[in-house]
Amino acid sequence: MRVAELPLYWKVCLINGAVFAAGTLVLALAPLSVSEQVLASEAAVLAVGLTLMVATNAALLRRSLAPVDRVARQMQQTGLVDSGTRLEPPSSEPGDRLVAAFNQMLDRVEAERSTSNAKALAAQEAERHRIAQELHDEVGQTLTVVLLGLKQLESRAPDELVPDLVAAKETARDALDEVRRVARRLRPGVLEDLGLHSALAALATDFSAAGRAQLTRTFGRGLPPLSNEAELVVYRVAQEALTNVARHAEAHHVDLSLTRLGDRVVLEVTDDGRGCAHLEPGSGVLGMRERAVLVGGELSISSRPGQGTRVRLAVPCEPGLPDVPDVPDVPDAGGSRR
Repeated sequence: MRVAELPLYWKVCLINGAVFAAGTLVLALAPLSVSEQVLASEAAVLAVGLTLMVATNAALLRRSLAPVDRVARQMQQTGLVDSGTRLEPPSSEPGDRLVAAFNQMLDRVEAERSTSNAKALAAQEAERHRIAQELHDEVGQTLTVVLLGLKQLESRAPDELVPDLVAAKETARDALDEVRRVARRLRPGVLEDLGLHSALAALATDFSAAGRAQLTRTFGRGLPPLSNEAELVVYRVAQEALTNVARHAEAHHVDLSLTRLGDRVVLEVTDDGRGCAHLEPGSGVLGMRERAVLVGGELSISSRPGQGTRVRLAVPCEPGLPDVPDVPDVPDAGGSRR
C-alpha cells in the first residue's frame, strides 16, 4: 500500500516518527554534547533544534490536515437545496482522497435527493389530481343536485319563503363556484390542455378577479421550449408566489412576467407590498426551491421593507422540442396583458 493511500491517523504517526527519527539521527551524528550544567550556547542549539523539529512537523502535518478544515467549511456552507458546489482538489497529494470522497458524497446525496424529490412531487401531484377529481365528481355533483332541488322548491313554495330559498340557492351556487376554483388550483387542467401561457393567463385572471391587487402580466416573444416537468414547476412557483402576495404582501400592484434570457426561461413575480427585512422560508418557499432544483432551475427571492418582494425562477429549456409560439400582448378585464 502506498503512503498516499494510508488512513490519516497512520500518516500523522509516520510524519511524527520521521521527524523524531531525523532529530535523533542529527543528535547522534553531530559533534555536539550537553554538559551537566547546560551552557548558554548549548541551550541555544537545543532551542534551535526543537524549533526546527516543531516547524518541520507542523509544515508536514499541514499538508495532510488542511483539507480537513476545507471540507468542514464546505459542509457548513452547503445547504439542503444547493447544487453543483464542489471542492477543488488540493495542490498537494495528501488530502486528494478526502476531497474526492467528499465530492462523491455530494454527488450521491444530490442524486438521491433529486430522485426522492421527484417521487414526492409526483405523489403530491397525483394526490392533488385525486382530490380535485373527488371535489368535482362528489362535492360538485352534490351541490348541483342541491341547487336544482332549491330551484324546484322555489317554483312551488309560498311567496313568503321565496326570498329565503333564493338566498339558499345563491349560497349553494357560490359554494359550487368555489369548489370548482379549488379543483382548478389543485389540478391545472388548462396547463395540460392549452399549455403554460394559457395556464398562467388563467392564474392571473383568477388573481385579478379576487380583487386583491392589480396584476400586469407580460409574456416575452420567442420563448425556448420547456419540458412538461419544467412547465409544471413554473406554474406551481407562480401559483405559490401569487398566493403569498394575496395572503401577506398587502400589495396594490403585481407584475407577472415570463421572458427569455439566453437558453433559459425566466419567471418573475414582483409586488409593491410591505416586504420584509429577513425572509423566513416557510413550507411554501422551501417547496418552490425544491421544485426548482428538481428541473435544474435557480430560484431567488429578494425583499425589502416597504419595497415589496420579487420571486425569480430561471429554468433551462428542453433541447429538441419545437419553439413556443409567440403570444400577442392583449389586455384582459383584470388589467393584465399577455
